[in-house]
Amino acid sequence: MSGLDPLYLFVFAGLFSPGPNVVLLTASGARFGFRRTLPHVAGVVIGVGVTSGLTALGIGALLLAQPGLAMGLRVLAAGWILWMAWKLLTAARAPRGAAVDRPFTLVQAVLFQWVNPKVWAIALAAASGYAAGLAPWQEALRLGSTFSGINLFVCLFWSFAGSLLTYLLTSERAWRLFMGGMSLALAASAGMVFL
Repeated sequence: MSGLDPLYLFVFAGLFSPGPNVVLLTASGARFGFRRTLPHVAGVVIGVGVTSGLTALGIGALLLAQPGLAMGLRVLAAGWILWMAWKLLTAARAPRGAAVDRPFTLVQAVLFQWVNPKVWAIALAAASGYAAGLAPWQEALRLGSTFSGINLFVCLFWSFAGSLLTYLLTSERAWRLFMGGMSLALAASAGMVFL
């Protein structure tokens, strides 16, 4: 066990804990089922890998050095997260099975990672605290592949857990309470942007 890179445990703990991706994937699994959520899963895995790899290449340092750019990204992220929370809330009010929405596409999920504050925070911490002293492109590849590899299993877990919740959410009231709770959790995560 002494040969295990501590980066793996750090990334797992950071990505598995509740945040925008966990909330969205769980809600998507419950709303649309596991299979229909798989493009969302793939987009999160790719987007998180690219974001963390770019962080290792220095994008993270640029954001830290340019407070105006970082604040613009924060405002954009908070706005997008609040909009998604609103979409979840309106889905909770719509009759179950109504064609109000569809799951995230692969591209939408990839793009969301660019404004996901939790991913940036974990990637910045990993790049600065768990660097292996490699060349920048090797460090980017190491970080990106670690994030994507671990996140694949994290995303599959939360999507599948969400799909299993449909067996418990048999009444319209239970469904609305669940979706309302997911909406509130997502809206609350928008505050993480400014921490």
